[in-house]
Amino acid sequence: MKKENKKRIPDRLYYWLMVLPGAIFVFLFNMRTWPGILGAFQDFVPVKGWYGSDWIGLTNFKIFFRQPNCFQIIRNTLVLAVGKIVFGQCMAILFALMLNEVRNSKLKKTIQTVTYLPHFVSWVIFASILRSILGSTGLVEGLLKSFGIENVSILGTASIFPAIMIATEVLKEFGWSAIIYLSALTAIDMGLYEAAEIDGATRLRQTIHVTLPGIRHIIVLNAVLSLGGILNAGFDQIFNMYNTLVMSTGDIIDTWVYRQGLISFNYGVGTAVGLFKSIIALILTVFAYWAADRFADYKIF
Repeated sequence: MKKENKKRIPDRLYYWLMVLPGAIFVFLFNMRTWPGILGAFQDFVPVKGWYGSDWIGLTNFKIFFRQPNCFQIIRNTLVLAVGKIVFGQCMAILFALMLNEVRNSKLKKTIQTVTYLPHFVSWVIFASILRSILGSTGLVEGLLKSFGIENVSILGTASIFPAIMIATEVLKEFGWSAIIYLSALTAIDMGLYEAAEIDGATRLRQTIHVTLPGIRHIIVLNAVLSLGGILNAGFDQIFNMYNTLVMSTGDIIDTWVYRQGLISFNYGVGTAVGLFKSIIALILTVFAYWAADRFADYKIF
């Protein structure tokens, strides 16, 4: 047994070397900055530093939760985050299943390339494009006015703003998210499809009873990983597209922290809310991992 373990060490070494850059990145930008958590319990002053600022306990947390619109901000964050996760994953799975049916390899690669290219476009640029289409002087409102429909403000209507944010996020990311599902589809044994076809199963039945069970573990994995970011509703997108008219439904935790921490210089409050988000993310990730093991009989590690 010892000889077998010694033989495996060189092979495992390559895997550890592959993980090393990521581990160094996590250490430098996540673990090394842990002392910054102290700012959540302090009246943090940059000149005094983490170890010299006055200790004020849970005051920073109370400041956030005593805000008149605190629960509105949390609600907006959850609505946007959950909507993006659910519709984003559903769209990615559906697109992967549809693209998997395309038999022309050149057409398949072209469609895949076109759909995942928006992922590499920053939200600053993508938001500018969307504003030129949906804004007050954009293409859509121009068409509506030509049909006699006046006083329509698509990006200025609070009731539809969350739906627009979810839809545009899905539009931008579904092609990229579908890559992992397309890879999983290639690993399904083709013999299962042949057996199902012999039994008289239609393409829909094959999808339900062969394809979806074949990628079940990937779906569960993505669901588990997504829950950790349940309170991250997409700062880049919201910051570049929201305005004062849609604050009631578009203001999220990250935008509120931005205004408090970087505009009003309340660093302690911003750190406290960030810590609050991290704790919730940890709890949800642990729960999702347990649920995956309990109900899907699947373990990540």
